[in-house]
Order: sequence, then C-alpha cells, then structure tokens
Amino acid sequence: MRTTHRLRRWRGALAAMAAVVLAAAGLTAISTTAHAAVSCSATYAKAWDNGGGGFGGLITITNSGDPITAWTLTFTFPGNQRIQNGWDGNYTQATGSAVVTVTNASYNGSKGTGATWTTGFNASYTGTNANPASVTCTGTGSGTPTNTPPTVSLTSPTSGQVFTAPATVNLAATAADSNGTVTQVQFFNGSTLLGTDTTSPYTFSWTNVAAGNYTLTARATDNGGATTTSAGVSITVGTIVADPIVVVTPTSINVPEGATATTSVRLSQAPTANATVTITRQSGDTDLAVAGGGTLTFTPSNWNTPQTVTIAAAEDADSTNGSATFGAASPNYLSGTFTATEVDNDGGPAGAAPPLHVSGNKIVTNTGATYRLLGVNRSGGEFACIQGNGIWDGPMDQASVSAMRTWKVRVVRVPLNEQCWLGVSPVQAQFGGTTYQNAVKAYVSLLVSNGITPILEMHWNWGQYTGNSSGCADVNATCQKPMPDAMFAPQFWTGVANAFKGNDAVIFDLFNEPFPERATGSATTGWACWKNGGTCPGISYQVAGFQGLVNTVRATGATNIIMIGGLAFSNDLTQWLANKPTDSLNNLAAFAHIYNFNTCSNTSCYDSQLAPVAAQVPLNLTEIGENDCAHGFIDTLMDWADAHGVGYLGWTWNTWPCNTGPALITDYNGTATAFGQGLKTRLAAVSN
Repeated sequence: MRTTHRLRRWRGALAAMAAVVLAAAGLTAISTTAHAAVSCSATYAKAWDNGGGGFGGLITITNSGDPITAWTLTFTFPGNQRIQNGWDGNYTQATGSAVVTVTNASYNGSKGTGATWTTGFNASYTGTNANPASVTCTGTGSGTPTNTPPTVSLTSPTSGQVFTAPATVNLAATAADSNGTVTQVQFFNGSTLLGTDTTSPYTFSWTNVAAGNYTLTARATDNGGATTTSAGVSITVGTIVADPIVVVTPTSINVPEGATATTSVRLSQAPTANATVTITRQSGDTDLAVAGGGTLTFTPSNWNTPQTVTIAAAEDADSTNGSATFGAASPNYLSGTFTATEVDNDGGPAGAAPPLHVSGNKIVTNTGATYRLLGVNRSGGEFACIQGNGIWDGPMDQASVSAMRTWKVRVVRVPLNEQCWLGVSPVQAQFGGTTYQNAVKAYVSLLVSNGITPILEMHWNWGQYTGNSSGCADVNATCQKPMPDAMFAPQFWTGVANAFKGNDAVIFDLFNEPFPERATGSATTGWACWKNGGTCPGISYQVAGFQGLVNTVRATGATNIIMIGGLAFSNDLTQWLANKPTDSLNNLAAFAHIYNFNTCSNTSCYDSQLAPVAAQVPLNLTEIGENDCAHGFIDTLMDWADAHGVGYLGWTWNTWPCNTGPALITDYNGTATAFGQGLKTRLAAVSN
C-alpha cells in the first residue's frame, strides 16, 4: 500500500509505481519559468492499468533552475479519467473537468537545484486511457538562494564524562545541511584540531589522552563554505581509579509468569585473584527467584566478560505484576542491584497478555482457551528510522495503549525494519541497532503488561529489486521487497527470536507481503521461491525462503508462534498448505491481507481460498482495510471472519488520511475515522 511522505505503501498492483520506466511513456515534458532563474519540468507515466477502469500514475519532477519554495503542476486528461486519491502532493480536479492541478505538500515544496522527486495518484476511467499530452510545471523561488549554514551536534562524549588516563575518547557528531551537503566535520580540543571526517557517521578516535580537563567541539562545513561549530562538551581525564563495582546490565528486566528472563553481570576492574559474585533476592515478590547463575566466578583474565543470571517467575493465581530487587555481591567490590518484574498471565484489567500456542487450527492459551487475534496495526517502526526521523511515528506510551484498550484491542502488530534492528548503514546510530532494539523491547513489554498480544513482523528489508511491481529501486530497506533477503534476514530473526524467546505472549510474523511470483513469472516458481529461497528468477539478491527462516527462529530455542503470509502481497493463499514449511514444534499460523482493491476481496474467494487454510491451521487477516473512508467492505469481511473463527487486525492505528492510510484514528486518544468506526464497533461486540 503506497502512502504519503512516510513511504507507507498501497499494496498489490499499486506498489509497481516507483518501478515504471518513465522514458517509455513517450511524453514531452514542458518547463515553465515563474522567475528568471526558476525553472522546473515534469514527466507523466502510468504505473499500472488493470484494464478494467482503474489505473495509477506517477509524475517525476525535476528542478532545473534555482532553488524553489513551492511548485504547481497542471495537466488535462484526454478522456474521462477521474483522480481518486494522491500522495506527495495536493490533487484538485473539479467535477466535470478534465483539468488536474497538483500543488506541493507541506513537506516537499522546497527543492534545490537539480533535485528530482515524484508525486503519484490512483484514478478511474471508462473506455480508453490515453496519457495527457503534457504536464506543465511552475516553480516559485527567490531567484538567488542564500546558503544556510549546516547544523552540527557533538553526540559523544557527553558533558561531564570522566575517563581514566591514558584515555581513548571516541568522538561522534551528527551534521546536516538543509540546502546542500556537509563536506566535512572537524573535531577540536579547544582550538586544536584533533581530526576530520568527510562521511557520515562522523567520528574520530582520540587516543592516549593525558590527565586533564578538556572542552571538545565539532565544526561542520557545507558545500557552500559555511561553517557551524557545536556547543562545547567538557570532559575530565583523571588518574584516580574508581571504586571497583559489580556491574549489572540491564538493571531492570521483565519476567513472564511461568517463564524466565536474563540479565548479565561483570566486574568493573580486574581482581587480583578469583572473585565470586553471589546473586540473592533482597526484597519483593517471592515468586521471583534466581534460576541460574546464582554464583559466578570471575578471574583476572575474564573479569570484563559478562556472565548470565537467569530469573524465573513462578505461576500464581493472582493478576498482579509483582517485582523484586536482587543484589549482586562480591568481597572487595561495591554491590550491584537489579529489579525483576513479573509479567502476569492471569488476565483481568491488570493481567498480562497470555502465552499462546497452536492447537489444531486454533491459537490457544495455556489453559486451552481459544484466543482470536483481534486488534490493530501500529505503523512507524518500519519507516521512521530508515528515513532518519526517529524510531516511531507518534506516541508509543501508556496513554496511547490505554486508548487502544478502550477499543477492546487485544492484539497489536508492530512492523519493523531489518536494517534498523541490525544497525546497518545508512541507519543513523542514534536510531538504529541497540537503541532501536531497546525501543522495540520496551514497547513489547508495555503491550504485554497491558494484556495486549504483540505481533512482531519484518516489514521492509535490504535488497535491490526493480522488476514487476517494484516499490523502489533502493537497495536499502525503504520499501516493500518481493521476499526476505539471505544477507540480513536470518540475522534479523536470530536477534528478534533471542530477544523474545521464553515469552510466548509474543508472536513472530516472518515477512509482511511476499510477491515473488511477480518476479519469477509464475505462481509455481513463485511458491518454490517462497518456500526454498536461494536464487530466484527476476530477483537480484539471494532470497531467504520461509523454510529457512522457520529453521533460523527455532535454532535459537524460541517456541513462539510463527506466522507466514502467501503470494500476491499476502493476498493469495492458494498453495499455502501445499508449501507449508516444516516446523519442529508444529506452531505455525497463516495470515492474509485483504483490502477492497485486492484480487481476493469477496466472499466467494474467501470461501474457496481462505476457508480451506483456516480449516487446517490458524488463519488471521493481519491487515484489513479499504480506501474509501467507509467500512462497508470490512464489515462484510469481518462477518465472514467471525463466522469462520478467523482473527483480523485493522490497518492502521496512525493519524493519517483515512483513504490513503487507511487510518483508523484522527488522534492518539482513539478518536475513530469513519473507516475506523467500523472496526471499533465490531471489536466492542466480539473482543474482550
């Protein structure tokens, strides 16, 4: 599904827009000048045409003059084409008129010289669907641009940080330039240049630093010669050795009731002889106890290597999330402490989400009770980080989760980004890797403690694909790719599985929307690629098949439910059962995505294609929606799902336009859009 500037996408045929070869359209671009030095041009191309009254268009715009602050496009359809919705621009077409006007969105009006960008739309027609003769582009600008200096911030070390001489001080900075590029970042101690870096991330390692007090800065220079110096950061390099301590990381862990969780322990300094660290509960809930690593031995050679401590939470009858404080003590060292909190599984308003497993064609709790997956998607984690805009889109706090509970949401699907989880370039260090992982863990813990089941899914991944239905030409994880990649997907799922194994309240969704058949050329070769991966025709990167990814997850010891979609952007399950991967735990579930513009979008298809799958394995519709700001389509779909015991999740709990998101809410207090009201009303009747 293609969306707004967030790069969220309409699925299926619409995802092909970014792959259209614009030169094939055969149109002549017309450039107009709004100022003597301002000039832009635009080229129109069809991205897809189903031959039955619907098509998508993509307009590529180039600024061939001075920087502009706004732009307007105008073109005239030769037939009866009507714009239905658009993105990355504001589309206007008066009733009965063939003239279309497009103005820039709030976020993409300012463009530098030579910049190229796109805007797109979905439209309807009857009869023939010829291209407009031309597209007129009018830009508005100041004529002579003023070079805006770059911005720069020294992110490491932090002010007041203390080092021991001879010290190694790792400096890092972030820098950006709004109307050009950053050519270099220099690091200074006072007025003394320490080092220079010309590529992001900007770093320098200052070694053998003697004792003393230092003020460090970073100076950024842009391609116009402008410079900016960051605020100074004061550090101290001393010779005093700090008191030796027992270091515990992390100092707070959540332990699912009836399961375990771990933390790690090391020493801050080497002992002169073997040192023993003893872990004991100092206070709190007696259901929490040391299950492993109660006595640890550190030697003068392994003192800095973390060792694992395992805490178990016993099953109990209450619905309270109890907590306890544990101490890590060793003679001649200051003790470390950490807190363990039991994540309860006994239900009730304060109860945690229950551990789940597959039984036949149902998902059930530990008591054997059937548990339908009913809820919403929470988009953001798949795109914000890779775009350099943080980790999430909107609040991910208790207040926002409490709003979900007023809808009786019991499941939240959380899309993730492969490169952000792994911290793979070009992901910015402050958003990716450990920082991203900790944010995901915190949100999962928040959902579970509120009685909401999290589904973690790999949404966008690495790998260049420019074939049929391509969402982008970028090798990075910035759009939907046809299959998981063998380069990073196994690492991603090894990391996610290790992070959440032992917590069977968390469900794993291996990949958002596969469409290998669009690349390989047939359903037969598509399903073979889907299951086995490897070298798949039409896909330039090595593919990780779903059998291999199931094996990857199970190799970690994780027992969580694993969900897998089908072909055609998870809208085709015709051969899912025939190609079902082998799972040593028989803990697999199927999912489908159903929107009103999909091929399989009527009860006849549901009966013929979905019902046979639902009869043998748990089936959930993990994305449902429609692009008309109404809920008539999902009402019929939910009727069918309710009758067949199939779960469903609305796309999406984000404050986007209800037709192009499609979004369920207008604010994070849970105010429903017209589309969202249909799901809210249904959940009130069938969920708890």
